[in-house]
Amino acid sequence: MIESVAERKSQLEFNKLQKRLRRNVGKAIEDYRMIEEGDKVMVCLSGGKDSYTMLDILLSLQKSAPVHFDLVAVNMDQKQPGFPEHVLPAYLATLGVEYHIIEKDTYSVVKEIIPEGKTTCGLCSRLRRGTLYGFAESIGANKIALGHHRDDIIETLFLNMFYGGKLKAMPPKLLSDDQKHVLIRPLSYCKEKDIERYAEAKEFPIIPCNLCGSQENLQRQNIKNMLAQWEREQPGRSENIFSAVCNVAPSQLGDRELFDFVTLQDKQEKGHLFTRLDVVQVD
Repeated sequence: MIESVAERKSQLEFNKLQKRLRRNVGKAIEDYRMIEEGDKVMVCLSGGKDSYTMLDILLSLQKSAPVHFDLVAVNMDQKQPGFPEHVLPAYLATLGVEYHIIEKDTYSVVKEIIPEGKTTCGLCSRLRRGTLYGFAESIGANKIALGHHRDDIIETLFLNMFYGGKLKAMPPKLLSDDQKHVLIRPLSYCKEKDIERYAEAKEFPIIPCNLCGSQENLQRQNIKNMLAQWEREQPGRSENIFSAVCNVAPSQLGDRELFDFVTLQDKQEKGHLFTRLDVVQVD
């Protein structure tokens, strides 16, 4: 009896979690018009908790969405030593979703170019992105879905501020530099802790990244630790930071290309200048 009560409580919590993730993904899709009628969305799977959750929620929303769209799951096997090649195909086969595994040895390229102990994420992501863009073209996918969540966006904001001298993050929707690909991030409104709990409850077959996951002193990890500390000291701070990313006031910053500061005085109302004001003395 005690066990059944615990099970019911656990199921209730999971249902609430699933509804929250579905609601957040649905709202992000609606707010940024990420998915439209007739879209073919290539869902990029890494084997991590984020991309598994993204695919799961998108498949769920696909059944009840007011528009028709197709999903194609794609994983890139980068030939990392010990990579369990069978895990993703076995899992995807149970879903009945169209999927492809791209084999591209970017691991050897990264290890050859990047010195031991240095961050490999930048080069690795560029090589992966180029391959995925090309594959999206070959299958006729007009949207590419990436598994970045709200915390990734916030961390990227501070990474660019602290180490790049730029005020930019990850947009929920992006047109590639060559204007051929539209990238979407359906998890943009989702918290990482919710995704972690969901992935654990769903028992996704997580595949760790052995290429860069063991690099403890990554700049991103430092930022993550900083934000975690802030959140402990003042709960809700991360929520406010993300709100700020979505609520920018260009005139209150200093980017001369984003806002016209140079000719600002040309718009000044000057009719009131040299106008005498009556002064009333109050005893």
